[in-house]
Amino acid sequence: MKAGVLTISDRGAKGEREDLSGQLLIQRLSEAGFEVSHYRVVPDEYEEILAILIDWADRERLALILTTGGTGLSPRDVTPEATRAALEREIPGIAEALRLSGLRHTPYAMLSRGLAGIRRQTLIINLPGSPKAVEEGWEVLAPVLRHALEKIQGSEAECARG
Repeated sequence: MKAGVLTISDRGAKGEREDLSGQLLIQRLSEAGFEVSHYRVVPDEYEEILAILIDWADRERLALILTTGGTGLSPRDVTPEATRAALEREIPGIAEALRLSGLRHTPYAMLSRGLAGIRRQTLIINLPGSPKAVEEGWEVLAPVLRHALEKIQGSEAECARG
């Protein structure tokens, strides 16, 4: 399955900060058997984020888009707003699980405004911008990603187990 990683960071887009979170996501996705065919680092700009999410879902038809960064409380943190505009259906349980897991590590996890949902047949998930939060989030997502993507693609296999 093809995946994309979109890092949202003003300083990263200017080359002032190395994108450790995005690189970590690429590594984890590759280890899990995904083909990471798209990767970009963009500034915290609503229109640019939205345009890429729509393009990667509609034209490139990626199965999965993971974003990192821009989910906090700063005035320039607009990733959730751009993501919400791109989504056709939200999946609140994913974002809730990411925050719940994060709370086991830091109380600041409750401040993340990340979203998850579906556009066409693409699963889009927002992760915070720190490598630590990305690693913790990956541990939450890894066990369910394949099943979620199969369901989005139309699989009729049963969800319940024994």
